[in-house]
Order: sequence, then C-alpha cells, then structure tokens
Amino acid sequence: MPNPKLRRVPRKSLPEHMARAHDESMAIRGDATFFEIFGNHPGLYDWYSQRFYGEVFNDGLLDRRVKELVRYRLSTLHGCKFCNQGNRLDALDSGLSEWELESVEKDDYSVFDDPERAALMLAQRLALSSEDARLDGPLYDLLASQFSDAEILELGMVIGILSGMARFLFAFDLVEREDSCPFH
Repeated sequence: MPNPKLRRVPRKSLPEHMARAHDESMAIRGDATFFEIFGNHPGLYDWYSQRFYGEVFNDGLLDRRVKELVRYRLSTLHGCKFCNQGNRLDALDSGLSEWELESVEKDDYSVFDDPERAALMLAQRLALSSEDARLDGPLYDLLASQFSDAEILELGMVIGILSGMARFLFAFDLVEREDSCPFH
C-alpha cells in the first residue's frame, strides 16, 4: 500500500467529480491514494484528467486504440500495479483483446499491425527503463512510414507524459508497484 508524505484528503472533502473517481478507483483497484493526494490541488487533477486525457489522449489525432496499447505497454514495463489494473480495462474497452494484451506482456508484437508495432517500439524506447531513450533515424523512418509527423509528435508527447507521470507516482509513493517493477 502506498505511503505518501503528502497529506491525504478524505473522500468526503473531495470535489464531487474527484469523489466519483475515488470510488471508481476503489472498486477497480482497492486503492485511491492518487485521488486523495490530488485532493490537495484539484485544479492540477483537472488539468491532468481533462486537458491531457480529455483533449490529447482521448481526442487527439491518433486512434485511441493505439494510445491505449502504448499506455498498457508502458505500465507493464514500469510495473505500476495501480496503472496496470485500470489500463488493462481501458485497453479492453478500446477494442484490444485479452490475447493482444498477453502478447504485449510477452514482448510479442507480431500480433499487431504495422502502425501498432511502430507505436509499441517507440513506447519501449521511451520507457523509464530504456537506456536508449531517443528517436533515432531508423525508428523515425519506421514511424514515418505509418504516421504523419504531427501524429508522431502526439505519440511521443503522450508517451513522455505517461512515463513522466510514472516517475512522479513512484517518487511520491502514490501507487503500489508490481513485483516486476524495476524501481523499488
């Protein structure tokens, strides 16, 4: 169970929309530390949930399935139990199958089409555990054969924000880590 240094805001003191998210998290994960801590700054939570997720992640240029696929890949690489529990459900909701998610967990990208494989390769490259976190020529060429530069930029920004959030969540002890998490 997370043990953050920041003060937890009780559910009853959260704004209604955050209290609903708290309850959903408890039902899915059995933990709502994230929402209790963000109760200290609801505006920051709103930016993350409405601007990043609402405008970029859910409504950006790229198909949501691709973004759910890379988000799930990142959470499995990072070993965030909180993220894995929710991301798995969202990935299934976006049209990914259990079989495809199991393939992601096994590093088997052969079941995916070319754009999805290219996106997964960028996620792998930009994950926190990567020692070569850069967009080099061969990876750009692969991505450019599937996506416009605007789409590549969006994909990179989504991966960057998700990876940065993972580092933040671990550093501030807001989430439970899987045994496989490389950041214990």
